[in-house]
Amino acid sequence: MSSTAPSTSTSSTPSSSSSSGGSGRSRFVIGIVGKPSAGKSSFLNAITDALAKTGAFPFTTIAPNHGVAYYRLPCPCARFGLQSQCRPRYGSCQNGTRHVPVEILDVAGLVPGASAGLGLGNQFLDDLRTADALVHVVDVSGTTDAAGKATVGYDPVNDIDWLTSEVHAWVFNNLTKNWGGLVRRHTMLKASPIETLHKQLSGYGCPQSMVAKAFDACPKSLRDKPLETWDQETDVKDFVTVFLKTRFPTVVALNKIDLPDADTNIEKLDRKYGQSQELVLCSALAESFLRKLAKQGFIRYTEDSDEVVTHDDDAKLKPMDEKTAARLEKVRDLVLFRYGTSGVHQVLARAVEVLGLVPVFPVKNIHNFTTGAAKAVFRDCLLVPPHTRVRAFAAMVHPELDRNYQYAETVGGRMMGEADEITLDINIISIKTSES
Repeated sequence: MSSTAPSTSTSSTPSSSSSSGGSGRSRFVIGIVGKPSAGKSSFLNAITDALAKTGAFPFTTIAPNHGVAYYRLPCPCARFGLQSQCRPRYGSCQNGTRHVPVEILDVAGLVPGASAGLGLGNQFLDDLRTADALVHVVDVSGTTDAAGKATVGYDPVNDIDWLTSEVHAWVFNNLTKNWGGLVRRHTMLKASPIETLHKQLSGYGCPQSMVAKAFDACPKSLRDKPLETWDQETDVKDFVTVFLKTRFPTVVALNKIDLPDADTNIEKLDRKYGQSQELVLCSALAESFLRKLAKQGFIRYTEDSDEVVTHDDDAKLKPMDEKTAARLEKVRDLVLFRYGTSGVHQVLARAVEVLGLVPVFPVKNIHNFTTGAAKAVFRDCLLVPPHTRVRAFAAMVHPELDRNYQYAETVGGRMMGEADEITLDINIISIKTSES
């Protein structure tokens, strides 16, 4: 786009702002966490095209690995019968199913004591600052102990608790290391609790509105209590617990569901956490195996389903040797037929959904849904935070649209006010501008 937006136009390319939270955010990161050898790198490989190094030993991943996964959602091209004209600038659209890119961050394995620096813990925890939501990969088979070493019969029930406690300690320790000074400044400046807490927590990539949301979610007894009288071992800890749920919403991926003892452990975890945690069953290795066979031409595999076509069904596909065929049959029996899917894409979907992200389709022409000179429709799709207003969305697409904002309209020529919120029902928007 040129430096000056032409009259009545929209930006052709969304801005890739990476500012944290709130309006102005158009990029989101899902962080993968867990103990070593729980299957985090395998999950990354299964959900993306990344080739993260894998291995059955602790600290295989030393530096964070990044990849791009694709969140699936209904594309409006199907609603208007325009599938043949839909050619997204990023991601893809397959028969009316949109594949929207989402950044994935695989952080090296955490171990008990990480918040105290064990196992390079502080470095790994600091990497989480860029994540908006977390996927906690748990080895539900019980074949790795708390440190990620191979074992048999390990009970993974406590894995969720100890990881939560490590992240809690990381934030709590940083918040309270100079609590006395914080309280003195708070009293001297006559600041609000939200202002004071945000000053200490801004390093976690959160705007003041997020701290306010966490504060409002605390019990009234805590909110009514002056900050200078908060007890560190009770009040501050309680606030940090609520803050973490707001700052790092988490989905638990129960991985390795096809291994022995997985069923027993799944039942234990469901009994203990089923009402309080987002638990999703998956097999990252099964998904990676299926994708590899499909890429090599041995099968035709519909991702996020149990549909697998082999040479026996279609002679155009390559025949498999006995060993590969036996492994495929095992994956079908233990994963696809039992659960209907490998679960990997369901984990991603839940991670996006816990953030409440809304898909929005900016177009130049609200009548034929094109952008610029191209005849393709719905070229762009942005995932935006819930309650995003139209003017804030304009800034996400491109700063020029915000500076030269005139008005916006949606399907049917309906005019939208700049303070109107974007919703799933109103998410095809044309931003009109005038020269400044």
